Amino acid sequence: MVSVNPIVHKILNYVPFVLVLIDLRYEGVRCGKTVDVENHLEMGKKLLAAGQLADALSHFHAAIDGDPKNYMAYYRRATVYFAMGKSKSALPDLSKVIELKPDFTAAVLQRGNLLLKQGKLDEAETDFKKVLKSNPSDKDEKEAQSQLTKSDEIQRLVVQARAHFDDRDYNTAVLYLDTIIETCTWDVDARDMRAECFIQTGEMAKAITDLKATSKLRSDNTQAFYKLSKIYYHLGDHETSLDTIRECLKLDPDHKQCFSHYKQVKKLSKQIQAAEELIQEERYGDAVSKYETVMKTEPNVPQYIQQAKERICHSLSKDQQGARAIQVCSEALESESNNVNVLKDRAEAFLLEEQYEEAIKDFESAKEHSENDRQIKEGLERAQRLLKQSQKRDYYKILGVKRTAQKREIIKAYRKLAQQWHPDNFQDPEDKKKAEKKFIDIAQAKEVLTDPEMRSKFDQGEDPMDPESQQGGHHGQHFHGGFNPFQGFNPFGSGQFNFKFSHN
Repeated sequence: MVSVNPIVHKILNYVPFVLVLIDLRYEGVRCGKTVDVENHLEMGKKLLAAGQLADALSHFHAAIDGDPKNYMAYYRRATVYFAMGKSKSALPDLSKVIELKPDFTAAVLQRGNLLLKQGKLDEAETDFKKVLKSNPSDKDEKEAQSQLTKSDEIQRLVVQARAHFDDRDYNTAVLYLDTIIETCTWDVDARDMRAECFIQTGEMAKAITDLKATSKLRSDNTQAFYKLSKIYYHLGDHETSLDTIRECLKLDPDHKQCFSHYKQVKKLSKQIQAAEELIQEERYGDAVSKYETVMKTEPNVPQYIQQAKERICHSLSKDQQGARAIQVCSEALESESNNVNVLKDRAEAFLLEEQYEEAIKDFESAKEHSENDRQIKEGLERAQRLLKQSQKRDYYKILGVKRTAQKREIIKAYRKLAQQWHPDNFQDPEDKKKAEKKFIDIAQAKEVLTDPEMRSKFDQGEDPMDPESQQGGHHGQHFHGGFNPFQGFNPFGSGQFNFKFSHN
């Protein structure tokens, strides 16, 4: 007989008791977990009913973590996903429910409806047929039969749409696709096809809507982002085009089409940005050159040619290059006759060239399309004053200088004319009288145009030497009230010049 060590004997006698304790503890843990899962499910239901979807979702996550085989937890979570508009997340949960409980008709019917919306017609039909074979309630049977019939009809429409698309009959294809998408709202293929139809028929806004939808419905849809970026680019929206093509490269940094287009958009975007910065810095000549480069970069995209001409028109007008500005602005208006900004810039250019009636016409035309624009109102009033002024006395014309003339040019012109029309140069009384008047006009012109404040008033259509146009002010004296054209400036040299009429 084998002798057993007393210590071992004690342990062997103790083992059954230990196993019982372990089993009881396991049952307690299991019961505790079950209680926790039920609590999470109950709390999730209450929160779902209250519309607190995010909190409800957290409880259903916890329920599934506690019991991965609880089909009801998956079903409840799928319900929350539906309520949150996350149908793609709901589909795996419904499939898990059906895996765990194949006879759960409600889950099968819901999955069939979801597959139908996604345009997965064969899979949807399988689910609807399964419902019909499962001895469903009258309500579920009626819904399943209706959806099965609808799915069969969609199958036929898809064939028709594809046939018309392949024949390049895009308008007819769209009619079929519209009907398909009414039912299959999340059908990526149908929306992709309809977007291409819209692109081919020039309905870019509609194409954008469908492509945006497909970029969300399919997580790795690089082609949708590529097409969207191309559309925005050709619509002249280079900034949105650049943002969109970056989304493509986030999904696939090595995407050849997207990377090539990215380089093109980036180049143009940098040129336009640089040109706009030059305008902000009032470096208008450089801005013109930069926008001319834009036109060379994209000669075949009308929107960028138009944009470049609009900004060149603005820059030339600001740079006081009236004649060139009028030419470019007019070209821009040929494509967009109601462009308010171009009309305003051309009006300013007309003012520079002293074509006041043309400026008034442009301001009035701009006002028709933007009644509350203060700049237009002020510009129109200024043009009307300048027209009225031009019919009286024009100090620029008196000195024979342009409105853009610098002070140095004005003084030079004054000296030349003052020397020419000095009354001492004339002996005949009538000629002398005429010269005196001319000399006074020349002196007044010099007085106004070399004084920044007076010149600014004159440029706004107000004559500082005309008492009728004055509302007061220290520069507004007419020569009868103290203005002396012969005091303080010698047109023949330096120093004071005193003039005396010599009457014979």
